[in-house]
Amino acid sequence: MIYKRSSALFKEAQKVIPGGVNSPVRAFKAVGGDPIFVERAKGAYLFDADGNQLIDYINSWGPMIMGHAYEPVVNAVIEKSKKGTSFGMPTEIETQIASLAVSMVPNIDKIRFVNSGTEACMSAVRLARGYTGKDKIIKFAGCYHGHSDSFLIQAGSGAITFGSPNSPGVTKGTAKDTLLARFNDLTHVHEIISENKGEIACIIVEPVAGNMGCIPPSEGFLEGLRALCDENDILLIFDEVMTGFRLARGGVQERLGVKADIVTFGKVIGGGLPVGAFASRSEIMSQLAPEGPVYQAGTLSGNPLAMAAGLAMLSELNNKPEIYESLDKKTEYLHNGLSESLNSNGVAHTINRIGSMISVHFGETPVTDFETSAIAASGDNFKKFFHGMLSEGIYIAPSAYESWFLTDALSYADLDKTIEACGIASKNLT
Repeated sequence: MIYKRSSALFKEAQKVIPGGVNSPVRAFKAVGGDPIFVERAKGAYLFDADGNQLIDYINSWGPMIMGHAYEPVVNAVIEKSKKGTSFGMPTEIETQIASLAVSMVPNIDKIRFVNSGTEACMSAVRLARGYTGKDKIIKFAGCYHGHSDSFLIQAGSGAITFGSPNSPGVTKGTAKDTLLARFNDLTHVHEIISENKGEIACIIVEPVAGNMGCIPPSEGFLEGLRALCDENDILLIFDEVMTGFRLARGGVQERLGVKADIVTFGKVIGGGLPVGAFASRSEIMSQLAPEGPVYQAGTLSGNPLAMAAGLAMLSELNNKPEIYESLDKKTEYLHNGLSESLNSNGVAHTINRIGSMISVHFGETPVTDFETSAIAASGDNFKKFFHGMLSEGIYIAPSAYESWFLTDALSYADLDKTIEACGIASKNLT
């Protein structure tokens, strides 16, 4: 495939945008080469600036669960935009989507909309600190909760990709209040709690990690976190920015049957527009301004276009629960096909999957945490695989530390083409 126009556009972008991109992983530094510039997308396909058609496994990093340019979402945004794009005042549609979200997700009474997953996680931690009167938080190495200062301590995804998991600009005072645990290691969490008795406000976790590849929780891990939080008066925050409304109508809480105290959302809840949210029980949410003393605000929070897109998307998912079974079956089919292709070429690998999230790791060691993910990402296999897949018209995340996200718009013919491409791309891997 030819990418002359994308390369030219990237050179122009570098003159006026740091690194030529507005989010670091897009820069292709982890895999080499120039990033691809997209002109449009429809269903399961991207169409780039050079006229190439690609099967998409990023799907805007998760929200395009029904496919790109999904008609009910597009039409909702068009109709809403005719009435104005932003008011900075309450609108009825905010209540409508809030009521629907609360009805779909277990264990929440109220929800506050913001503009991004980063903002949602940042606000959730502030709320937990305000509610408990404690300062410290526990996060997990390799989990990414946005670029708020508290979270850029072995942050996963983009931070790992660029070799700077501890970002300059994060103060020592902030860092000391962030306690770092190993994902899927309850013993380590227990040790940290014991060493910081009465000081920890919350534990924040991606219940299914998506920023060191897709890493599901080991058996009993989430249940163990819930028990530790209950025993020590700590709030448990599930960062469901990726998994919310994707792995089930009610997210991980529904799928795996473990309740969190606060849940954060993004991606799917915005239908592809910039939306985040955080939600909890009434007694916790009542601490938020203007009802309570914990301040959080945003001029564009509850933007009518974003609310229209999100309401259309959640309504579709709520009314068509069979989508989740369809996505699970397609992802299982892809998993089996990829593994067979890699095995046929003698490529050591492990594949992690849950629902419509999946990731391919090179090496025989099971990938269960940040350390094993980093081992699997070392070497050149992923770079070769990425470009091999791209040359066959398959677009996966340009980083070994990212999950793939499937859309229900994918046909089984698309999956077969992807599996065939995997066989070709893996021939030269070690």
